[in-house]
Amino acid sequence: MFSCSRFVRGRCRARRACCRAPSSGPGAGPAAGARPDRGGGRPVAPLTPRRRDLSVSWLRRRIAEAGYRPDEPLVLGLRHRGGPPVFHAQGLTATGETLTATTLVYAASLSKQITAACAALLVRQGVLDLESVLSEWLPRLPAWADTVRLSHLLHHTAALPPDAEVDALIDGDRTSHGVIRALARLPAVQGTPGSEYVYSNAGYVCLASVLERAADQDLPAFARRRLFAPLAMNDTCYWPGPAPAPPGAAPLSPAHPAPLSLGDGGVWTTARDLVRWSQALNADELGISPLLQTPGRLEDGTPIDYAWGMGVRTHAGHRVYRHGGGWPGLRALQARLPELGVNIVLIAIADDTERRGDLFSGLLDEVTSLKGESPGGGPR
Repeated sequence: MFSCSRFVRGRCRARRACCRAPSSGPGAGPAAGARPDRGGGRPVAPLTPRRRDLSVSWLRRRIAEAGYRPDEPLVLGLRHRGGPPVFHAQGLTATGETLTATTLVYAASLSKQITAACAALLVRQGVLDLESVLSEWLPRLPAWADTVRLSHLLHHTAALPPDAEVDALIDGDRTSHGVIRALARLPAVQGTPGSEYVYSNAGYVCLASVLERAADQDLPAFARRRLFAPLAMNDTCYWPGPAPAPPGAAPLSPAHPAPLSLGDGGVWTTARDLVRWSQALNADELGISPLLQTPGRLEDGTPIDYAWGMGVRTHAGHRVYRHGGGWPGLRALQARLPELGVNIVLIAIADDTERRGDLFSGLLDEVTSLKGESPGGGPR
């Protein structure tokens, strides 16, 4: 895809002024999901509660049981049933800095739910109609845009071509402008919009461009004002460039810098801020969670397992909202179980194995098996 997304000691004091803003607003408070690749991780052992309280040592055991060495770079954060968030971070970034819960990383496709949240705010405000057609907002696109509605973009049913085909048209310009310009050369979509779910990064780039017009403000500023600042996600931002990453961020491979397109990706964040974001959605602090969690439908009424920028699944009888993000050198996973007050965030650097999926599934197994207890076995 063009995008599919330390503890405090050792953090860069001069970093990411672009992302920071005063903590304010009604949601202010303590700053607190890419399919796994196949690889060499060993299966995770059954997770048996051993301690009364969720702890860093508990997370460390889970990580070790998934086959990770202590020096392999990974951050895991978990919040359960209203308890405080707990994090474990290990390993180093590509530049040799200690990886922590406050290390700024590329969110890749975890950005989509944030883009969708911006859309939900504008829908609630009455300035965005998801049934409007794309050509009303982006008139430079060909006639096929008359048949694509914004709701199609949101739920990946716009019949846009696969990412590889759009990549071939981009000619190296991985910015929002480059993606829209490539789509302007597309003679037709591949089928009837609304008839099939086909994951599309280009669709979310189009959606983000529409949001900027509806809000009369660029997406980084809108998200900062309406999402990140109220939730005290002070290290999180959309990054449009021109530098490949915000100041102080954990670098990606120079051969594979993060795309500068917004909407499909573009967000840089921390594990701590992602846990805070998940907590806010679980508690509906923004007043849009029911909308964000509503699965899409095809034109014939068939439901799909994708809501607003997030997949919809069931685990052990509980509804799970989850998404992944990936780019060369980084993988991220996020899951929320609102009815249990659970959210999990996993960020792995330089991990092309299946272990992270095993670890994530094992954590879901345990938190859904507990009856009013915190992981570790004690009642809450």
